[in-house]
Amino acid sequence: MKKSPTFLCISSYFKGEDFLKSCKESGATVFLLTDKTLEHADWPRESIDEFFFMESETEIQGEWNMEHLINGLAYTMRSKKIDRIVALDDFDVEKGAALREHFRIPGMGQTTYRYFRDKLAMRMKAAEVNIPVPAFSGLFNDDEIHEFTQTVSAPWMVKPRSEASAAGIKKVQNTEELWDLLNQLGDERHLFLIEKFTPGDVYHVDAITVDKKVKFVSCSQYLDTPMEVAHGGGIFRTAIVKYNSADHKDLKAINKKLMSAFGMNYSASHSEFIKSKENGQFYFLETASRVGGAHIAEMVEASTGVNIWAEWAKLEIAQATKQPYSVPKIEKNYAGLIVSLARDKHPNDSVFQDNEIWWRMKKEYHIGLIVKSAKQDRTLELLDQYANRIASDFHAALPMTDNPSA
Repeated sequence: MKKSPTFLCISSYFKGEDFLKSCKESGATVFLLTDKTLEHADWPRESIDEFFFMESETEIQGEWNMEHLINGLAYTMRSKKIDRIVALDDFDVEKGAALREHFRIPGMGQTTYRYFRDKLAMRMKAAEVNIPVPAFSGLFNDDEIHEFTQTVSAPWMVKPRSEASAAGIKKVQNTEELWDLLNQLGDERHLFLIEKFTPGDVYHVDAITVDKKVKFVSCSQYLDTPMEVAHGGGIFRTAIVKYNSADHKDLKAINKKLMSAFGMNYSASHSEFIKSKENGQFYFLETASRVGGAHIAEMVEASTGVNIWAEWAKLEIAQATKQPYSVPKIEKNYAGLIVSLARDKHPNDSVFQDNEIWWRMKKEYHIGLIVKSAKQDRTLELLDQYANRIASDFHAALPMTDNPSA
């Protein structure tokens, strides 16, 4: 009989409860490494065998001293064998890769992780295999930047290479604005890239890859782009794309090519693409070897019946124990998600009573709903109605925080 594996799960932010529960239900020993500020968060403690905490060295949550982390884990591993390391948040992918490399634990190493964390590495690899990307450049060399501005028309986006949300993205209209921004960035400008601004609709593909093959895929469209929500304090909405439509087929195809090119072996993934208003073509924006945030996983479950967090845990267990894994039967319903900051600490969402409501958000100063229907038109109709009602009766706009876990 195979010994049950021991998992070290890393999360700088409060997320992944279903992963932890599924991991434990599958018989694994589960350790959770998280930020000290989350010691008293509502973790599923019955599913966690032991906690480990790290204190951030800066004001940014999850900015841990890697030397201290490695030394602490080395001491722990004298008495506790760890079979797998899983980063539950995008902010922790680099940590997980570094720990796997150092302790020679199977899984994604530092070379592959860069394709799922570093936006510059992503773009370079995608372009290498002829996946369309907006024109871009690193910000290392002044002459290369000058050449970019002379050959690619403004406006441009200056983006952090390693942030997992729209935080930190700046739109510049001309070379004067650009160089002012680069001077402000100073010695940190190498941590950013520049990209042509491409107007269009943004889509996301949430997938599970097994043995280098995409076995589950869900395609959705942001009804307001993350950029607009992050910088405009707007209402976040996304909805499942029409099954077997041209967009659905194109997104599945480009995501399949992306996962193969980036060397994805097994994991959940969340990838974003923009459909250009100019030519109707999909362009790759970014990807991550994690479950999509902002309750996208719940919307995917409403439409497909597949809980990506739980299935990712089962996949990791199967890999650790060398057992086969198969995705459960997939439903084809439609679902849509709406989330907004709220004026009240506990907003009363009882005014929304449609039978299609599948999930309600329970978080202070937030209001959110997921609707589910056999018809896409009905989900979009409800999302429009709810957006209007939330905007007038509930919505609150607050300054954007630099939370990298959105």
